[in-house]
Amino acid sequence: MFKRYFVAALCLSFLTACPALAAGSFEPAVLHAQVLLDRAGFSPGIIDGHRGNQLEEALKAYQTAHGLKPTGVFDDETNALLAADKTPAVIRLTISQEEAAGPFTPIPPKLEDQAKLPALGYANLLEELCERYHTSPNAIAALNPTMKKALDAGVSLMLPNVATEDHGYPDRLNPIWRNTLAGLNVAATQPLGAMVLVDGSEGVLRVYDKGGKMVAQFPATMGSSHDPLPVGEWKILGASYNPVFHYNASLFWDADDKTAQAVLPPGPNGPVGVVWLDLDKPHYGIHGTPEPTRIGRSESHGCIRLTNWDAARLSLMIRPGTPAVFQQ
Repeated sequence: MFKRYFVAALCLSFLTACPALAAGSFEPAVLHAQVLLDRAGFSPGIIDGHRGNQLEEALKAYQTAHGLKPTGVFDDETNALLAADKTPAVIRLTISQEEAAGPFTPIPPKLEDQAKLPALGYANLLEELCERYHTSPNAIAALNPTMKKALDAGVSLMLPNVATEDHGYPDRLNPIWRNTLAGLNVAATQPLGAMVLVDGSEGVLRVYDKGGKMVAQFPATMGSSHDPLPVGEWKILGASYNPVFHYNASLFWDADDKTAQAVLPPGPNGPVGVVWLDLDKPHYGIHGTPEPTRIGRSESHGCIRLTNWDAARLSLMIRPGTPAVFQQ
């Protein structure tokens, strides 16, 4: 586990009165805002220093939760609220021998070969770092433009500052899952959700407390033309942590061989990532993903797909029986 966190000083000015959040080049101030939104529970998805729809939706949700007009613009009031969290934008990590050693698991393309592995773990150190710090390879490269060495023991990196030492997870959770939560920098202290709302028109999953206040929002992939979002009122029955995946091709319209079946081992690179939240609609759930950069930019087979770190965070917010309302 990466334990040596050294907060790096980085002077970043906040964005003020941006007319729109159009995609563009890497901006340190945008990365800082993404870090603070992530820490507040209003996930921008991948922390990459780029403007875009997911950042705008996260900002609107943050504004709504704090009684501001949800404009999606970094105005003075919004900046003042964000700036109240004095967390620096980045931290410095020096990779140890143990960390560099893995283990890592190159993932073969064929299901039958994946089924033979003990786990569908991280393919390499870069992938693990990206998951742990909620970021992307391009963002790590942008934060470390002068780095010439390959990732290995002794290399020092600047990374988005989502690190947490809040690892007091409930005793009811098994040790392997507690390690997974810590490895994804998911804090143990989370608001308790009384209802989950999945909004297909905005591509987000929202969590509300018993008073009806929004306490979290995560970007999501949900459904497709072949398997649309199952609109209606459901319940979350429970969670399966680091689940194995029982692949049954007959359940997938796009499977080449409808008779194919496989039991795939657990791991962040499994088809449903690190956690499955089961719904009272058969074969449907809310889960993680092996491809976080595709959240909100691809289709699913009807389930609700989040980044692994957002799905893990959500799992701490809900209890069995939590209502889940799906709307378009």
